[in-house]
Amino acid sequence: MPLELRIADESEFDFAFHAKRDAIGPHVFVQWGWDELWQLEHHRRKWQTKPWQIIWLDSERIGTVSIDVQSSHLQFGEFYILSRWRNHGQGSEVLCRALSIADDKGLETHIEYLKWNPVASLYRRHGFAVYAENETHYFLKRMPIAA
Repeated sequence: MPLELRIADESEFDFAFHAKRDAIGPHVFVQWGWDELWQLEHHRRKWQTKPWQIIWLDSERIGTVSIDVQSSHLQFGEFYILSRWRNHGQGSEVLCRALSIADDKGLETHIEYLKWNPVASLYRRHGFAVYAENETHYFLKRMPIAA
């Protein structure tokens, strides 16, 4: 069965937090430690303000993503693949689906990530370039590719 993106519902909040903890927890921990209560509240705020999708492979949830099509760009984020599914091509497939949407609409794609997160290589392979940074994050964009 192919990879699917399904709109998340309230019952998947805990799974989404688990996926975040699994995917980014080690990178957060290195810099600040992992404050479970703070992270949970931060996750709750993002859960309420972004469109979340659950990534399914066969009948198993393997991660989350937020693909937010705005008038000026596509915002790609909350991209968390469970560790046992990383480096098998599913992340690239999810990203390519989002980029296809952006390309079809003629929109830039924006992302951000922690500077010490190894996801950088995935984004570089797909044409993203850093346009800004702060102490902790890189902000990247990719121009749309004409069909």
